[in-house]
Amino acid sequence: MEVENLQIRLASRPVGLPRESDFEVIGRPIEDPGPDEVLVRNVYLSLDPAMRGWMDDRKSYLPPIALGDVMRGLTVGEVLVSNHSDFSAGDRVQGVLGWQTHAIATGAELTLLPPEVPLRVSLGPLGMTGLTAYFGLLEIGKPKTGETVLVSGAAGAVGSVVGQIAKIEGCRVVGIAGGPEKCRWLKEDLGFDEAIDYKNTEDLGASIKAACHQGIDVYFDNVGGPTLDTALRYINMAARVVICGAISQYNATEPVPGPANYLALLVQRARMEGFIVFDYRERYGEALAYLGTALREGDLHYREDVVSGLRNAPAALLRLFDGSNTGKLLVQLGPEP
Repeated sequence: MEVENLQIRLASRPVGLPRESDFEVIGRPIEDPGPDEVLVRNVYLSLDPAMRGWMDDRKSYLPPIALGDVMRGLTVGEVLVSNHSDFSAGDRVQGVLGWQTHAIATGAELTLLPPEVPLRVSLGPLGMTGLTAYFGLLEIGKPKTGETVLVSGAAGAVGSVVGQIAKIEGCRVVGIAGGPEKCRWLKEDLGFDEAIDYKNTEDLGASIKAACHQGIDVYFDNVGGPTLDTALRYINMAARVVICGAISQYNATEPVPGPANYLALLVQRARMEGFIVFDYRERYGEALAYLGTALREGDLHYREDVVSGLRNAPAALLRLFDGSNTGKLLVQLGPEP
């Protein structure tokens, strides 16, 4: 067994993009679990845009990470030692156990994973990624057969699943992504009807108008900023705008202006609503059954972008903000069990 628990802690609050100096890498002895506790060896860490918001000292749906604390993050791993009746050594588990190679957890902090599901899939289409796409699109967006769904950040972990669920539901799907390779992946591999390369278009509005020639019924927004503002110009009557994220704004150092075209919501009697996936925790089973069926039947495809080694997590996190990753971004912390 390893003798050291490698951890990455928050050393300072970033201004703009996080820097290497905002993190501290330390080693600690691996502790023994206490009564009703479990020792977990983390195998994969999920990297998510929301982490940037957790690093700021401001009100949000979760408290900010305290300076000196282990960075918050969702992991999957293997139980090494269990003093809890619901878990045994060798079990595969998921929990918000942070940026560290080992963790002590209570039973309430862990979810037992089925042994037949690969660990990486439990952080992707059958994890928070898939759950976010499912509830955001189907509960907030409420797409109907034949409607047009526009997805920003469409080559990202959530956006790519959103588009595929929309296709399953009989919608026409248009994705916005950066670069010809990502757009090719959306159309040829994931079945999107159209893909807009925002990095190589002179007029994003004209591109959206051409691709969504019957207007936008559901806009699933992962990026915010000018892309959201532009999309609002083309929404249909009673459109639904789903606010999942605003990655273009997370590293802003100046106040971010609101969308200039928000009056389109009034004119078109449309609705713009945000959501947090944790609000649907009692219905996760329903979503996982849907997503599992889609995977088995070949209607849901995914791509993983795996970085090796916990020490590389801070640099890998920045890839979410420069658009260099495709699909689900993970850090492998140790060997598969």
